[in-house]
Parts: sequence; C-alpha cells; structure tokens
Amino acid sequence: MIGSFLTRGLLMVFGYAYPAYECYKTVELNKPEIEQLQFWCQYWIIVAALTILERVCDALVSWLPMYSEAKLAFFIYLWFPKTKGTTYVYDSFFRPYISKHENEIDRSLVEVRTRAGDIAMIYLQKAISHGQTRFFEILHYITEHSTPKSHSQEKKQTTTPEVDKPILQVKEVEATK
Repeated sequence: MIGSFLTRGLLMVFGYAYPAYECYKTVELNKPEIEQLQFWCQYWIIVAALTILERVCDALVSWLPMYSEAKLAFFIYLWFPKTKGTTYVYDSFFRPYISKHENEIDRSLVEVRTRAGDIAMIYLQKAISHGQTRFFEILHYITEHSTPKSHSQEKKQTTTPEVDKPILQVKEVEATK
C-alpha cells in the first residue's frame, strides 16, 4: 500500500509536475527554440493520450507486479532528454496513426462537438422551463399568502369554541388531616 502510494506520488512529481515546470521554464524564462517547444508539445500529447488510455486500461493491467514502477519509468523515459523517448514514441506511433486517421478524427470531433452543443441546448431549455415554473409557483404562493383578509375572516379563522366559551372545571379535593 505504501509502495503504491509512493510510486503514485513519484509519478505525479516526475510524470506531470516536473515536466510541466520544465515546459514553463522553457517557454516563459528563456527564448525557446522550436525544437524545445516541439519536444514539450509532443510530450504533453503523449501524456494526454496515456492518461485517457489509462482510465480504460488501468483496471485491466494494474494488478501486474511492478506496473506502477514500469509506468513511472516510462514517464521518465519520455521526458529525460538523453533518451529522446518522446521523439521516438511520437514519431514511431502517434504521428503515423494520426496522419492516417486525421480526417476521421476531425469528422468525429466535429460530430461530438455538435452533439454536445445540441445536448447542452436541450438541458438549458429544460432548466429555463423548470426555473420559470418554479418562479411562477413561488409568485403564486406569495400572492396567496400576502393578500389582506377582512377582519371577520380573520376572527372566524382564529376563534375557536374553546376560547369563546371557557368552562372552568374545578375538582373538589378533600383535604385529609
């Protein structure tokens, strides 16, 4: 348990935080070279794809021994400059796949964006309709309870037979000596 927690912590530091900081330093503090920018763009593309893939496949392979350590080693391989891991993985796997399926991916993204917009509009219309209904119910409730009532109606509603005709019942208690 502690080993897994430690490995996940190291993965967060060496897989996400350190590369993000290095990318920030490259872009913000230096005059970045196009090669450095390309490297970090490729790295974050691979990390994003692995993160999505991990959500699906992690449950299937996480039981393997040394899985977390292998994942950590792979992330370090990707960002460590001397290994050129990002460039190799990107040029060998991602670029050919994306180039081959670029039109299909673009079409699917446009379709998903359109469907998401349609669904968002449907839910927005339902929310507005629900809000209007509740607003008018609240107004109706307020108007019902805020109309002034005549004095006789108030008296009729507040007068009860017990208050109008009080009957005093006294029980005699015998005092015993």
